[in-house]
Amino acid sequence: MAVMSGTNSNNDYPIYAEGLMRHFGDVKAVDGVDLQVNAGEVFGFLGPNGAGKSTTVRMLTTLLRPTAGVARVAGFDVVKDADQVRRRIGVALQDAAIDPLMTGHELLALQAVLYGIPKAKVRDRSRELLERVGLTGAADRRVGTYSGGMRRRLDLALSLIHQPTVLFLDEPTTGLDPMSRLALWEEVRRLNAEGTTVLLTTQYLEEADQLADRIAIIDHGKIVRQGEPRELKAQVGAPTLVITVPTGQLDQAREVLRSFGELRPTAEGSLGVGLSAGAEAVPAVVRSLDDAGMQVQHLELNEPSLDDVFAEATGYRLEGAASASGLPQAQGAEGGTGKRGRKRGTNETTGESA
Repeated sequence: MAVMSGTNSNNDYPIYAEGLMRHFGDVKAVDGVDLQVNAGEVFGFLGPNGAGKSTTVRMLTTLLRPTAGVARVAGFDVVKDADQVRRRIGVALQDAAIDPLMTGHELLALQAVLYGIPKAKVRDRSRELLERVGLTGAADRRVGTYSGGMRRRLDLALSLIHQPTVLFLDEPTTGLDPMSRLALWEEVRRLNAEGTTVLLTTQYLEEADQLADRIAIIDHGKIVRQGEPRELKAQVGAPTLVITVPTGQLDQAREVLRSFGELRPTAEGSLGVGLSAGAEAVPAVVRSLDDAGMQVQHLELNEPSLDDVFAEATGYRLEGAASASGLPQAQGAEGGTGKRGRKRGTNETTGESA
């Protein structure tokens, strides 16, 4: 894990942003983001669709000009020195356009030419990367025949062709099966162990917990929490007791739980409370519910997690976490839907993903 230096200048951070903004008309997709990513760390960038993750990444990778603020990547300003930034970073975007008629080997060779890699080195570099991402056997197949996981691995290989010092991975495992996801996690760990600084955007809390040295949570274009996962979970404090009761008893059960701590957002159809007295309070909660005639269908006690950190910071659960675990749509602590005011996944003014 990288150690944060108190004497770092802005140029010392592989990724640095201060007051970064991007507006689309009246919509503030990114609204004053500050980031300092240390050399050699994996930095997790968490948030639901439409929160501003991808828009922030597009600005940091020179694909979108900031409305205001300053950003430096690999020591260069993303606006004034965009060409220098592009030469030093690798980028695997969520919706990368890969020509389905070309083979994996042909695409790597083309990428190498674009980065000015000497022809004599292209074949060896391509072979090395194809082996690294497990695509040697598919190197001469057209990409249109690849599975989703294979395309993601090829996209990662393409982003590494020029040996970048900073790597941006924008939701790299969204839609992948569990085995493909684990394989990509291992590759991220290996790249990081070799010294590559990685900024990883994700909706999956487990992914951030597994990979990231530090994380930032973005919501409605603003950073609402930032730090090491362990420290952020410790700040939540009390464990969360989650119960399920019949729909007609939700309101009454909610009032019972209020006396044991602060209500917390949970999956639809259940209730959660942060037990201020800790796990020892569980028997008392059960007795109180029983005395009130509640029919408890399910009960579980969860130690603080990144899901709790996110819920405490935003007031709702992250949809990616719910879908990954098979839970229904998230809701707020008061039984609301947990939906946010801005249209998810798109910018209302431009239709651009945020």
